[in-house]
Amino acid sequence: MAERVQAQNYAIAQRGEATQRQQAGFFGQDVDDDEFIGDDGDVDLGIPDAYANSGFMDESALAESQVQQQVAAAAAQQAAAQALAAIPDAVRKYIVLFRQAVNNGNVAEITTAYEASWNRLTEKFYQRTEWPEAEVIAPLVEDDQKFLTLYRELWYRHVYSRLSPDGEDRFHSYDNYCDFFNFVLNSEGPVPLELPSQWLWDIIDEFIYQFQSYSQWRNRVSAKSEDELLLLQDGGVWSSYSVLNVLYSLIQKSRIVEQLQAAHEGEDPDEVAGEFGSRSLYKQLGYFSIIGLLRVHVLMGDYTLALKMLDTIDLHKKAQASVAAGSASSGSGLPSLNRVTACHVTCYYYVAFAYIMLRRYPDAIRCLSHILVFIMRLRQYHTRSWQYDQIAKTGDRMYALLAIVCALCPTRLDENVQTAMRDKYGEQFGKMSKGGDEGLAAFEELFLYACPKFITGNGPPYHDDEALRPFYTSPIPDPAQHQVRIFLSDVKSQLSNANIRSFLRLYTTLGTDKLANFLEVDQEDLVEELMVAKASSRSVKWNDGGLLEGEIVNTSDLDFVIDTDMVHIAESRVGRKYGEWFLRQGVRMHQTLQHIKSKPLPIVDEKAQAAHAAAVAAAAAGNAAQNTDGNKSRTGQQGRTGGGAAKGAWGAPRASASVVAAAGPQPNGASATTA
Repeated sequence: MAERVQAQNYAIAQRGEATQRQQAGFFGQDVDDDEFIGDDGDVDLGIPDAYANSGFMDESALAESQVQQQVAAAAAQQAAAQALAAIPDAVRKYIVLFRQAVNNGNVAEITTAYEASWNRLTEKFYQRTEWPEAEVIAPLVEDDQKFLTLYRELWYRHVYSRLSPDGEDRFHSYDNYCDFFNFVLNSEGPVPLELPSQWLWDIIDEFIYQFQSYSQWRNRVSAKSEDELLLLQDGGVWSSYSVLNVLYSLIQKSRIVEQLQAAHEGEDPDEVAGEFGSRSLYKQLGYFSIIGLLRVHVLMGDYTLALKMLDTIDLHKKAQASVAAGSASSGSGLPSLNRVTACHVTCYYYVAFAYIMLRRYPDAIRCLSHILVFIMRLRQYHTRSWQYDQIAKTGDRMYALLAIVCALCPTRLDENVQTAMRDKYGEQFGKMSKGGDEGLAAFEELFLYACPKFITGNGPPYHDDEALRPFYTSPIPDPAQHQVRIFLSDVKSQLSNANIRSFLRLYTTLGTDKLANFLEVDQEDLVEELMVAKASSRSVKWNDGGLLEGEIVNTSDLDFVIDTDMVHIAESRVGRKYGEWFLRQGVRMHQTLQHIKSKPLPIVDEKAQAAHAAAVAAAAAGNAAQNTDGNKSRTGQQGRTGGGAAKGAWGAPRASASVVAAAGPQPNGASATTA
């Protein structure tokens, strides 16, 4: 807070003095006081002639005012010098080089400064404190307003992520975003600014996050101070209309929808891009605004409009809507979800959640499985990414959503994804599969954990004290509770059919009267319950076209048809794909073998190895001596027995070989005898 007060004093001094005097004062140069003295020797205090000549201020008042202004200016300069001197040299050098990279349009250097250096310096110097304010570092960057606007965006993002923003921070951050978007949208031509794709996505993502955070903070009326209540009377700050207006304006300015449609039809997107859309800055901001609108509409509960925003983006191609070649640095080609991992993950998370709320469980499972496999394959890359923690948290929430939809729509998943899901939420998945009160509680628990933080379009009436008074005792209900009630109403209708399905699995043909007796209900009520069960097992599944299109399919492994008073049941189970299983096991065995080979060989002590070799040799010599003694003993025993009969293979006496040979062959099969 001390640095903030110093910065504010310094800003006052800047308004009264020239930029040259600020820089000269900071770098220790001598400043001639005559620069601020007129030709007649008087100090120009900026007092209008009407007041100077009308007698309202006498000479003593003028002198006193002059002294006060000089004292204030000196205090502001001293505070500015102290604030600048407190900045570490590494940070000062970083800010200067960062500004040079932005002005030169060097995307590679900007990426390094943004993704690596900023986070490294934050961990070292500003892990629990604020970065220097923009007014403090203004002399270092020659009061470059374009760079200072970008710097403030990083400054407020740091406050939101690591500190706790107050009301003024929320309002000033909104003003800074307005300055940036006005600079981009209201210029006569494309602005000379090149930023990396990651930073442009983070600007849109952080803009929506702060709008979401402000909406939740605004609804807590009882926790507001008097100053915050005065600030909140301005209803235009962080309003839903202003946020949506910015996102739609970026899409319209960049003509990104027309470019994506042209690329989908095989035409050249540059022909419809226009003057602004041909620039990488506008093209990427427009593309990311489409994903931003998907997120905003989901947060406001309009799931159909949210999916409608992605009509021009094909999520089901491996290229992830990258329909033109080109690198991000050169600006050629259309943007792609794959270029920014955080954008890719965010898009699939909100698409899957919108599908869940629209009861399109097969499509939700497909989206969640795809993105979770994507995260697992690139886990090594994400570990080195500075956004790994956020991606990992989103991945855990998506596993919770996957457990919910798999309990409602049993589907065979990828083995690795299914294993990870059961490791994380196996207990809740078992409860949800069984149903009952515990199952409903598990559904609610996972839904509240995995759902986004919903917002309300309008806040309390801070401009009207009388209308605001009831909100102190009865605050605005949490919109997440409303969404979970809608979701659980559908879950209850499906869980109520579990008893009927358990009986239907035992038969292929069953009469309705017999089934009614089993369930102890009236036959007409049974038919109604069967129709409810039939409807709950039907869902729209995407096949081709936009995300809202599809065909009606059966989402359960049990299907039945009612023919008058008979129910015909057909149960289908998906067989296990053994080929894929063997391939995965082979890959796993190969990875294990490579892991073993990569380990260093054990280091054996030479003395211990020599002692082991001597012990083995001694043991071998002992065994040899023992075998020799055994052979001698057996030879002596044979000599004592002499020509005794030997046992045959089956235990019968065997004649001597010499006797049989002497007897020779006997006629008529007679046996040979011995004398």
